[in-house]
Amino acid sequence: MILLCDPRVAAVPGVDDGDPLVDLRDVPELRLDGRAADPAGAYARLRQGMVDRLLAAQRTLPDGLRLLVIEGYRPYEAQLNIFTSYRDELRRNHPDWSPQRVYEETTKFVSPVEVAPHSTGGAVDLTLCTADGSEVDMGTPVDATPEASGNACFTAATSIDAPARRYRRIMGAALACAGLVNYPTEWWHWSYGDRYWALMTGAPHTRYGPL
Repeated sequence: MILLCDPRVAAVPGVDDGDPLVDLRDVPELRLDGRAADPAGAYARLRQGMVDRLLAAQRTLPDGLRLLVIEGYRPYEAQLNIFTSYRDELRRNHPDWSPQRVYEETTKFVSPVEVAPHSTGGAVDLTLCTADGSEVDMGTPVDATPEASGNACFTAATSIDAPARRYRRIMGAALACAGLVNYPTEWWHWSYGDRYWALMTGAPHTRYGPL
């Protein structure tokens, strides 16, 4: 498992091709959830290439299922606040852990700001829902931490029940076929064009840099 703190991620050359941000509130084909909404509407924005791939993925889902987008673009300050908050929580809960272990465990849930996929507009947190918008059971809530879920938030977790594993496979197959890459400690997190995507796909550089 390659974590976002791996030096190979930061070593990927950064290039931005200028692909614009799209506001998902103007894309009726994709259902957008409001739980991560911010006053500026950053949560609803994704790069055009990512939006195109989400639409392609959704078209391959079985009848009765749709993607439910939770969060897209995340500004630097918001990313830093989430990172430091979870890091400090782990420090309090595990005073015996070394600083390096605290850092690595933190990155299983939230990316270091210098390589953060969400800050490029090329990453999305999402789940599946039914045609009427009801979320299906994916085994844990979106944004369940490894600490709280006993690692059930890991995409390949075997501790969840069979229906949840099936839904994760369905969503994963659709998104992977559309060219997205999953962060394996978070079943809901998928990206395209960022450093993690480039490393995992063998691309020579990113498509998207931080915004």
